[in-house]
Amino acid sequence: MDIDLLVKSIEKEFISYSNPLIAKKQEKYMRNNFRFFGLTANQRRTIQNPFVKSILDFDEKKFNEFIIALWNKEHRDFQYFSQELVYFNHYNFKCKDINIFEYMIINKSWWDTIDFVSPKILGKYFEIYPKKIEKTIQKWLNSNNIWLQRSCLLFQLKYKNKLNKLLLEKIINSLRNSNEFFINKAIGWILREYGKTNKNWVINFIKETELNKLSVREGLKYLKY
Repeated sequence: MDIDLLVKSIEKEFISYSNPLIAKKQEKYMRNNFRFFGLTANQRRTIQNPFVKSILDFDEKKFNEFIIALWNKEHRDFQYFSQELVYFNHYNFKCKDINIFEYMIINKSWWDTIDFVSPKILGKYFEIYPKKIEKTIQKWLNSNNIWLQRSCLLFQLKYKNKLNKLLLEKIINSLRNSNEFFINKAIGWILREYGKTNKNWVINFIKETELNKLSVREGLKYLKY
């Protein structure tokens, strides 16, 4: 099926189940940065699921074009569908796909998509292509784009014992003087999450590093010492 026709078919289904009252609440929660159809996550997935198999059967070029087509739609529900499709397709990740992931990060950017793309999509991608980490992370740290920088912090969120401590130190030290809420919150989040695996390292790192108060508070939130 033609990509435009497929997107229109999905949009038609989303509209048929839309709820303006829920949409208004969703838009308010997201500070009116995006429009919503007013679908719950379960509703949206029920609607989109019949389309998933045929989309995953697309060749690489068509699949990527479809992902970008969804991402460029106005309603936020399309970005959620797009990122879930990418994650479902992680077993087919190609090295060059980092370009698509970067596009997803820097376009229609907000915490809700970053916090899916980074730990899930980037987390899986960098496990498959670890040689891409150093160059990509350095590029993103130097970008002055807070969403790329937040992604640097959060891609190891679920790595547990596989987390690269030296890399995390480098990333945090590069960003710890930031005044951006979303950066300082993410520093605290990654430290808090890693504290579940390596409590002593996190406590010592926080003690020895001059961090924003928000990062410290978030990092030590559930740690007793």
